[in-house]
Amino acid sequence: MSTDAVAVLGFVTLFVLMLLRVPVGMAMGLVGVCGFGYLVGFTPALKMVGQTSMRTVTDYTFGVIPMFLLMGAFVSNSGMSRELFRAANGFVGHLSGGLGIATVGACGGFAAICGSSVATAATFSAVAYPEMRRYGYPQSFATGVIAAGGTLGAMLPPSTVLAVYGIITEQDIGKLFIAGIVPGLLAIAMYMVTIALIGWLRPDFLPAGPHTKWRERFAGLKSIWAPVLLFIFVIGGLYGLPFLPRFTPTEAGGVGATGALLIGLFTGRLNKEKILASLLQATRTAAAVFTVLIGALIFGYFLTVTQTPQKVTELLTGLGLGPYGILALIMAMYLVLGCLMDAMAMIILTVPIIFPVIVHLGFDPIWFGIIIVMTVELGLISPPIGMNVFVIKSVVKDVTFSTIFRGVMPFVVTDLIRLVILIAFPILALWLPQRMAG
Repeated sequence: MSTDAVAVLGFVTLFVLMLLRVPVGMAMGLVGVCGFGYLVGFTPALKMVGQTSMRTVTDYTFGVIPMFLLMGAFVSNSGMSRELFRAANGFVGHLSGGLGIATVGACGGFAAICGSSVATAATFSAVAYPEMRRYGYPQSFATGVIAAGGTLGAMLPPSTVLAVYGIITEQDIGKLFIAGIVPGLLAIAMYMVTIALIGWLRPDFLPAGPHTKWRERFAGLKSIWAPVLLFIFVIGGLYGLPFLPRFTPTEAGGVGATGALLIGLFTGRLNKEKILASLLQATRTAAAVFTVLIGALIFGYFLTVTQTPQKVTELLTGLGLGPYGILALIMAMYLVLGCLMDAMAMIILTVPIIFPVIVHLGFDPIWFGIIIVMTVELGLISPPIGMNVFVIKSVVKDVTFSTIFRGVMPFVVTDLIRLVILIAFPILALWLPQRMAG
């Protein structure tokens, strides 16, 4: 059997295994070992499994993943989300749709210290949804805002998805984190504008909340010192601000996890039970991520033997579509996959194949990482999978999937517009990393 036939059979088998609900990491590892063993030999294939597993879990660079996951777990369990929502609500809650705008702002602040879209969506399903329903917001809008706001965890640093992209493509993770700041702020602004437009066009659809006095607003700002301090310290160290020591991404993760723990202990929000729960939560998530990573690396060796990345590059560049035509084709593929696959699995599975094409076309790898994450965000809220939608449904029992998807559709349109803007103006993602390099 030719290498091309083996590669095609490998992909078919992989998708069949995933449809049979085999975990993605296990499926990729199994196909990778069998394919590599068939082409090269099963003795070297089995040796590759041991070496790859050991190298992955002991590599210093990969330490960034469990550290930021632990930081996110401490932040989630210390209840910082409520202060962020209360502070944002104090300033805009009295406007039509103001609770929705406050939810987006609080999601952005929480995402900036949590790094997980799923955790952000789950947290604000418990924090913001009851408040919006109490003031008469429709179920579809309330859940749609939370689903969209949750996606900010994939873009704003520290982002686990960006870290994994950086590891796979050997790009500077610190620059990727910094590159996500402006697009992340753009996402927050565009979500808020979308809510304001809905409130303006349908004033009876989104009621206004109570007016808050200025004294109470400033009191609310004082209560968010912890997340602000944590974000400045971690991202400031990555960026190299003059009053802070310079951190590598892995060091920043360790500092962030330690800082979140100390703040939780200082404020009395983290007790022994919550600390143990945070450690267990971070360990389970890290184990799942590392399983997928190891499986993807093994599958990557199989792809290398079959020369699939080179052949895909030759195929796409030979279509005569031009760089942006090929980019549009790749984005269309990601939009389809994003509706069917888990975000992390999609990144790990496709980037080793697509990345050589992007490099060959001359696109900036840092910019492309941001574009990929934005597309992954769309997958988090797009039917039929929509991971954030499933998370919200698990927290809010009395809402249907169709209701959540109906509420999230305006934000899907907003994300598509933002994707076009970032493709047309790459400087939005590259300006801060270029200053960092300087």
